[in-house]
Amino acid sequence: MGLRTAKGKARLIKAEEAAGFVTSGMWLDFGTSLCQPDVFDKALAARAPELSNVKIRSCLSMRPRAVLEQDPDGHHFYWFSHHFSGYDRRQHDKGRTSYQPVNLGEIPDYYRRFYAPMDIVIFKCLPMDKDGWFNFSASNLWHRAALERARLVIIEVAEGNPYCCGMENGVHISEVDYIIQGENQPAPELPNPPPTENDVAVAKLIASEIGDNSCLQIGIGGMPNAVCAQLLHAAPKGLGIQSEMLTDGIMTLYEKGLVKGDHKQVDPGKVAYSFALGSKAMYDGLHNNEDFNCCAVDFTNLPQNVMKNDRVVSINNTTQVDLQGQCASESDGHRHISGTGGQLQFVRGAYASSGGKSFICLSSTYTKRGEPKSRIVLNLTPGNIVTTPRSDVMYVVTEYGMVNLKGKTVPERALALISIAHPDFREELERQAYEHRLIPRGVTF
Repeated sequence: MGLRTAKGKARLIKAEEAAGFVTSGMWLDFGTSLCQPDVFDKALAARAPELSNVKIRSCLSMRPRAVLEQDPDGHHFYWFSHHFSGYDRRQHDKGRTSYQPVNLGEIPDYYRRFYAPMDIVIFKCLPMDKDGWFNFSASNLWHRAALERARLVIIEVAEGNPYCCGMENGVHISEVDYIIQGENQPAPELPNPPPTENDVAVAKLIASEIGDNSCLQIGIGGMPNAVCAQLLHAAPKGLGIQSEMLTDGIMTLYEKGLVKGDHKQVDPGKVAYSFALGSKAMYDGLHNNEDFNCCAVDFTNLPQNVMKNDRVVSINNTTQVDLQGQCASESDGHRHISGTGGQLQFVRGAYASSGGKSFICLSSTYTKRGEPKSRIVLNLTPGNIVTTPRSDVMYVVTEYGMVNLKGKTVPERALALISIAHPDFREELERQAYEHRLIPRGVTF
């Protein structure tokens, strides 16, 4: 590229100059959530008329992106995401972004083995510390792997994000080509809506299965967070955390003294996570807190690492389950809404753990155009992506009960899932199951 500085000679430049390094056809990497750049984004968007076919890799965008807002027809920039936020989903609906299918814990390996080198990597980090490190804040994930494969590294420096302790949770000045000054602003927050009655009902069922010294993985969403609230009442002792995402619910458990992690086999005594999204109170709790370890996502998510802990409990949402147990958790037909994330990896890691359990939770119904629909169905919606295969699913939980599918035949699975469907849909589901020979006539269980 001819733009690299001499090793260890990073130079401070203006955002406009940094954006000037971009040429048509390049691949850029904006990183994930709290690490996504802001002033570089605006400077690059201002150059839109001069550029075409600039491809940007990203994940979980927490603020509007200028390159998308100022290029609504996608003539100049295109966005690729490892996992959708609400903003990314809206851009997908406009045809402005695409999903990249991944198991989140494998992404560092994708950068090192399968992705072509990034032309430019631009991450927002905290100001350099006395040892020459720019902290990633609460967003480690695969950023180190991306830096290894970058032709040019630009760091946007800004205050406002929490300083997060962790393993290699930052980039050293010796690895940086250019530094630009960002805008100091508070970390973007992820709202936590109050739990619904169904959330609470599901959470009570799951919380009753979590014993002392369990090691938890909590997914994103109302139901998993509601489980944390129920654990405050059940008060199991000595909980450990090894989770892809850190949530407000986990922070509350820690602050109430329920999280110790002394019995973890991996990273004992530490709350291990790869990124955090939530409230200001959660970010304040993370800031300079050495009890929390922000790690690369292959450390937290790979099943072979998860299973090393005993009594792992994984708790994740889904949106639809068919009568054989396939879970579709990331799309609505061909409309992509989130991503595979770490669900499948934690389901497998928890099952392989000594005494481990995995829970997939969902409300039994949803409303579409004013009409209630069952989330437990004979067939998945056409186009729906299977996130967790039937052979991997353990517990499925709705507000009507909990069933374990491990070791069950297809007929037993269908009957079990019908038993936790909404009562209004059970008769029709049973009729469909018999009609399509999922349940043979004349056999009882």
